[in-house]
Amino acid sequence: MGFSEMAVLRWLHILAMVYWLGGEWGVFQTSYNVINRKLPLDERRRHMETAYRIDILARTGIILLLPLGLHLGHIWGVQPFGGVWLAVFWVLSLSWLALCWAAFFARETDLGLKLTRYDELVRYVLIPVLAISALWSIFGDGPFVAGPGQYWYVVKILIYSGLLVIGLKLRFIMREWTELFRRLDSDGPNQAVEDRLERSIRVGRGLAYLYWIGIAFTGLVGAAKPF
Repeated sequence: MGFSEMAVLRWLHILAMVYWLGGEWGVFQTSYNVINRKLPLDERRRHMETAYRIDILARTGIILLLPLGLHLGHIWGVQPFGGVWLAVFWVLSLSWLALCWAAFFARETDLGLKLTRYDELVRYVLIPVLAISALWSIFGDGPFVAGPGQYWYVVKILIYSGLLVIGLKLRFIMREWTELFRRLDSDGPNQAVEDRLERSIRVGRGLAYLYWIGIAFTGLVGAAKPF
């Protein structure tokens, strides 16, 4: 007996989903103290630091779900790109992950903000590629298998691309945290900056609810394979 390739990949896929969903909840809860004006600025910065440390695990889960899903999809026979293609998917995904972690380690610097923008650029390319491929497979002759009993895979890809859109907006918000706190450090108390910080986090919290529903539904589609 032993661990099959399928079993290990499914286990990793579950872990990635757990870190994604749980990490987003942790960031959501921490954000309350990030904007709490009653706390000293240093204390608020510590909560922001905690949020970033939680969020990097969620980001890691988001990125790894893509190559894991494509790898599992090939084993299941619902996506035809194996061999060299799978190796390319893994190399590109791990490169994206390395960029994400580099931005995390340099998050308080100008370099970190620049790397974060590069991370966002990856999503600008990836989101339309995934969405178009999924829709093309559903309504035409796209790259993925889509038919009775097999639509679940392309539906997952389509939902994942939509969740990346929400995640991109949340990335904007967290990048804005860093920029605004740097202004508070340099300029001192600033009502306009504080108001902007609160507005951005209110938007983020609203998106977070939709995000959780989408992540949970994606997991349900993968587990139940209802269509």
